[in-house]
Amino acid sequence: MLRSMYSGISGLKNFQTKLDVIGNNIANVNTYGFKKGRVVFKDLISQTTQGATAPGDNLGGVNPKQVGLGSQIATIDTIHDAGSMQTTGRTLDVAIAGDGYFVVKDGENEYYTRAGNFYLDSNGTLVTGDGKKVEVGGEVSIPTTATQITIGKDGTVSYMENNTLVQAGQIQIARFANPAGLTKVGGNYFQASNNSGEAQIGNPNEEGRGTVESSFLEMSNVDLSEEFTEMIVAQRGFQANSRIITTSDEILQELVNLKR
Repeated sequence: MLRSMYSGISGLKNFQTKLDVIGNNIANVNTYGFKKGRVVFKDLISQTTQGATAPGDNLGGVNPKQVGLGSQIATIDTIHDAGSMQTTGRTLDVAIAGDGYFVVKDGENEYYTRAGNFYLDSNGTLVTGDGKKVEVGGEVSIPTTATQITIGKDGTVSYMENNTLVQAGQIQIARFANPAGLTKVGGNYFQASNNSGEAQIGNPNEEGRGTVESSFLEMSNVDLSEEFTEMIVAQRGFQANSRIITTSDEILQELVNLKR
């Protein structure tokens, strides 16, 4: 069989994966705190048909002759650049201006997110939309009689009760040595991995952590114009690799037709 046919097959598989990632990016263009993915290719091994030779007294050196055997996926990156902020006018909607992630828990499991659409449950606890508790240096418990809930840039959650300002807690933010190493676990959440480093949890606006902006939400960092351009590139790449297989098949057919 022709090597070009198998190279074309490897290209088809890779561009299918690229389209999968692009499709997921576009599907989450309006998902709060979503971080887009990116596919990077690299070449497969090359078959050496003739090695390089060193220069001699009478002849110069000769470069190696190699035939590449296709491509493969090098990495599927998660791009953690910040998305644009959207004003909501809702106090419990918060965004991080700068580096870091909100810390939320369900029991012993700890998750990290940039989506700050938080709520109060019937116990007055600050939670996410699916009930995970927000880390605030302990659990925030705001009584039902509280009024004028505010969240400061330093993450301090306060409320008024009986004309007295009460501080309920301080939203915590986690930083990582390598945010790109975080693992997506769905639901707008990340978890630490072996390559992300341990979570460095602390107060906002300290040790490089961002500030907390109340009444804002961070949008997805997906750029539709970029994604559609990448989709066109992936589509043409898929078509080109399909043509390689078609051409290789036509050559094989000519070889078979030599015997009539």
